[in-house]
Order: sequence, then C-alpha cells, then structure tokens
Amino acid sequence: MHADIPFLSEILLFLVAAGLIIPLTHRIRISPVLGFLCVGLLIGPYGLGRLAGTWPVLEHVVVHDAEGVATIGELGVVFLLFAIGLELSLAQLWAMRKLVFGLGGAQVLLCGLAIGLIANAYGNPPGASIILGLCLALSSTAIVMQLLSEKLQLSTPAGRASFGILLFQDLAVVPILFLIGVFGAQTEGPVLLSALKALGMAVGVIVGILAVGRLIVRPLLRIAAASGIREQFMAAVLLLVIGTATLTAAAGLSMALGAFLAGLLFSGTEYRHQINSDIEPFKGLLLALFFISVGMSLDPYAVYSQLGLVVMSAIGLILLKAAIMVPLGRAFGLNWATSAQTALLLGEGGEFALVAVTTAMSVAVMDRDVGQFMLLVVVVTMFLTPGLELLARRTGAAVRDRFGSEEAMPQAEDMADRVVIGGFGRVGQMLARLLEDNRIAYVALDQDPELVAEHRRRGAPVYFGDASKPEVLEHLGLRQARAFAATMDQGRASEHLVGAVHRAWPDVPIFARARDPEHARRLIELGATSATPETTEASLRLSEDLLGSVGIPDDAARAIIERYRAESREWAA
Repeated sequence: MHADIPFLSEILLFLVAAGLIIPLTHRIRISPVLGFLCVGLLIGPYGLGRLAGTWPVLEHVVVHDAEGVATIGELGVVFLLFAIGLELSLAQLWAMRKLVFGLGGAQVLLCGLAIGLIANAYGNPPGASIILGLCLALSSTAIVMQLLSEKLQLSTPAGRASFGILLFQDLAVVPILFLIGVFGAQTEGPVLLSALKALGMAVGVIVGILAVGRLIVRPLLRIAAASGIREQFMAAVLLLVIGTATLTAAAGLSMALGAFLAGLLFSGTEYRHQINSDIEPFKGLLLALFFISVGMSLDPYAVYSQLGLVVMSAIGLILLKAAIMVPLGRAFGLNWATSAQTALLLGEGGEFALVAVTTAMSVAVMDRDVGQFMLLVVVVTMFLTPGLELLARRTGAAVRDRFGSEEAMPQAEDMADRVVIGGFGRVGQMLARLLEDNRIAYVALDQDPELVAEHRRRGAPVYFGDASKPEVLEHLGLRQARAFAATMDQGRASEHLVGAVHRAWPDVPIFARARDPEHARRLIELGATSATPETTEASLRLSEDLLGSVGIPDDAARAIIERYRAESREWAA
C-alpha cells in the first residue's frame, strides 16, 4: 500500500531532517537555512548519492527525485512571499520611506548595476547579467533578522537601517521574478516589445486581483471566522492564497507574485495576526523543503577545480557590496559607524538569490554551470554571515571610538512608535527580546553602568539614567512613546516610578511588573494600565504544567488557568 504514496521515502527523510536540524541549529545558534542547505547537499544525488553505488545501504537515505521535491518545495517560496505581503502596511512603509525606498532602492540598483557589469564582462549574456546583478544585490533576510533579534539590535540605528534595506529587497523580489519570466519566455519579435506586452498584462492582472480581492477577501474571511471552526477559517485562507497564486501563474507570472498580492490584501484586515500565526507552520516546513531541494541541486564536484575561485568570489561579493553601501549610508544621513556596520551586515547573498538563480536556470535564462557556481558563492557568503555580524559590531564600535560617533540618547521626535523600558534587568531584557522578535522599536534606561556598557557594546539601545526622574524621560521623549514598561523588582522604586510617569504623562499606557497581587493593586491605583504579579504568574504556569502532567488535556488545562488568571486580575483591580 505504501508504494502508492508518492514521495513517501522523501517525506520521511525530510521529517527526520526537520526534527533533527531545527533543534540543533537553535542550540548552536545558527540559521536553520544553513542547516537545511547542508542536509540537502548530504542526502541529494551529488552528496551521499555518489556513494550509493559503492554502499547500497545509503540508498535508504538518499533522495534521487530532486526535481519532484523541488516542485513541492516551491510552495515554500509562495508562502514566504505571502508572509512578506502580510507583514507590510502602508503606514509602516511611509514611516520608513527614506530608509526603504531611498537607501534600500539605491542599494539594490547600484549593487545590481556593479555586479551585472562584472557578470557581463565575464561573458554572460545581458539577460543573465541583469538577473545575476539584481539577485546578488539582495541579502539574507532570514539570517540577518534572526541575528539582529538575538543580539537585541533591531532598534539600533544599524538595525533600523538594515531592516529598511531588507524590506525593500523583499519587495524587489517580485519584479526580479517577473524579469526572469520575461527573459525566459519564448517569443517572436523584439525583446523590448515582448517585455512591454508582458508588463502591460502583468499590470492588468495585478490591478484586477487587488480590485476584486478588496471586495471579496474580508466578507469571505468573516463568514469563515463566524463558523467558529478553525479548520474552515484555515481552508478559506489557503483557498485565497493558492487561488491567487494560480491566477497569476495562469497569466504567465509567478505563483510567488500572486501569493504576495494575497498577503497585501490580508494585511489590511483585522484577521492578519491570526492568519500569520496559522500560516507559520506551513511556511516554515515548506521553506525547509525548498532549501533542502536547493542543497540537493548543488554539485560541488562540478566546480571542484574552481573551489578557490568560489571562495574568492564570495569574499569579493561581500567587499563590493560593502564598498558601495558605506558611502550610500553616509549620503542618506547615517554616521560612519552605522554605515560601516550596516554595510558588513548586508554583504552576504541571500535566500532569494537561491530562488532567483534556480528559477533562471529552470527557464534557460542562465547557463547551468554559471548557476551552480553562483549558488555555491551565495551559500558560502550565507555561512559567513554570523562572522560578518560579529565583525560588523566590532567595526562599528571601533569607528565610534575613533571618530566619536557614539549614538546619543534619542530625542523626542525620534520616539514615535517606540516602547520605553524602565530597568533592563532580567525581565527588561526578556521584554526587549519579545519586542525585537515582533519588530517593535524600544529604548531602555538603567542605573547600572556596567550593565549599560555591556549591552551598549552589543549594540542594544540602552542608556544610563534614572527612569523615575521626569526630566530624564522628558528628554527621552516619553510623551511620544507608544507605551512605558516598568520592570524594576524593588517594590517602593516601582511605585515611585509608576506614580511619577502617570502624573507627568497620564495618556501614556504604563505596564508594570509587580511582586504580588497586593503590590499590583497599589500600582494600578497609582496609574498603571496593567500590573502583572510575577509570583502569581509563576504559580499559574507551574499549575498549568502540573495539570497537564496528571492527564488533563492541554486545552482544558489552559482554559482552567486562564480563568484563574482573569480572577486574579479582577481582584488586583
């Protein structure tokens, strides 16, 4: 019976790889992308597959149908583009327009032009040179954002600049994939005329999808959500995503473009956060399958004689992009330290380069030997990214020391949409990481100079100061902040802090850490919007784990604890 199930052995190998790689990469703190690439290289026809003839036992751990796996893996790219569209908002783009469209656009165009000219000089045809230039100008969003989040650097000037550039690069993927489709189309007549016709058709399809989608997406999601059946809601989301992707594919465009448009349509609805949560497992597993398929397509033996050239090309790519980025950063108002740090951090190639090169090879836009070579170059630079991040931070610190460009405390006009954290101990650092993971800017104050110095060296936006002093918070611009979090563990100090902040800025939401329910009630009386007793919360979490261990289902245990949590909040209020 199992013989009738297609890709059964491949699915089992993939699940084993996913179950081993994700925990391992998390433990050694590298991107899972790199782990999946290595697994694909190992179990593919160019890895252990070369040895299967000598040792037949290896046949059980080798995937021979790499093209079939790659076809399924392409759905991962579809869901990745959908997630990017889902996370975008016009307000966010407008607030960061200088970094996104200004600095990001200039970086892609100038780096793409320089790399494209070099590719053309090495004998690549114009179409392949353009695609190589544009896709190698992109950096690894997955790896860089993970590193910035882990090091609490998303809210630093270099972190914000990197995020803005990466955001534009994500947007640039759509036209790059469109260009590949145009160059790969077998058409008669002038290429320019064919490109204009394709562009006109693409614009028509995009406008049609966005216009019709705005009319049907929200009502359809409302009907699905009203049923109260989570599976029905998920089915409606998948129908819209896959359906839109199929429409764009039928029009001669990429499925990824359709998924991106679906994400944009969903981003304007009240269901975006639920959709993002529900779609994450699909996106993660399918993306893992895509990267494994890319790893399986790599043939290191094909370029073994050019291994030195691969390494030199990888280093050359990093240096070229960095050399362009430093003056660009200065031109857009970044200081020398931030420009240097951002340039090194974004010097590597990225996962979308793997997507673009693989697609270009499949439609014969790019010679296969050239594509294999460039895939290896990109993978090498991705492996170097953690080291680049460390080098970038140390370079930024060295430049700040040399030129005195240490970042000053943010001014009031810079504080819009930031969260202010009063106290950067254990709880404050955990809160900062949660904000980083959700791409919410923050700035923290603490009175421990050694702690502040340590986190400043890591690039975190932490400053020395007494958060209970209104004049310090006034200078920081708390009036324009989104919220204030009081994380101190000293009872009297936190009460004084909450009272002072509420009296000076009664409209700013205050979220406070409390020692116990009685302390939480006093903080709320002093003006806290919410106060969480850590002793009570720890007891509730312990109780939830205990209930699960004695046989109560997880959902039931969670509901019981949530009822007690609600009662605790009512008592504190």
